[in-house]
Amino acid sequence: MNAANKALISSLIRDIPDFPKPGVLFKDITPLLASAAGYRAAISELAASAPAGIDVVVGMEARGFIFAGPVALELGAGFVPVRKPGKLPGDVYTQTFSLEYGDETLAVHTDAILPGAKVLVIDDVLATGGTIGATAALVNRLGAELVAVSVLLELSFLGGREHLAGLGIDNTTAVITV
Repeated sequence: MNAANKALISSLIRDIPDFPKPGVLFKDITPLLASAAGYRAAISELAASAPAGIDVVVGMEARGFIFAGPVALELGAGFVPVRKPGKLPGDVYTQTFSLEYGDETLAVHTDAILPGAKVLVIDDVLATGGTIGATAALVNRLGAELVAVSVLLELSFLGGREHLAGLGIDNTTAVITV
């Protein structure tokens, strides 16, 4: 991890109290995205954490797309979007899971990833691990190998890393952990 990149990224994530509901301290990444240097540093750090030989980078709707696409380009890998239901035109697999604020469902095309492909999952935030866990289930259903998970920001107090470890996902990295 590049210390200068980490400091820059941290300085560009702002806290928004009581969003989306009272008592929640939201970590806003929009200042990071608005900074060319900050965004470049984030993509660089996420790509640097990837193991060798990644075939496909998977990003989840919506903010995961912002990081996963550029990381895929950086790694010379394909990019596969995991979307909310009704957003993909072909045959899909779906996975429902619980979030901090209710239930959600994700979908992926049934032919999006070839069996045996080595997959890196990228997201903006690891909170409880529900979104990444559901995405891992979709990757497994496609017959691909989830090699690693990398996130920009880990909210360690919510136990997401432990949840993922309980699912057998033990190669998880975070650029920033709070």
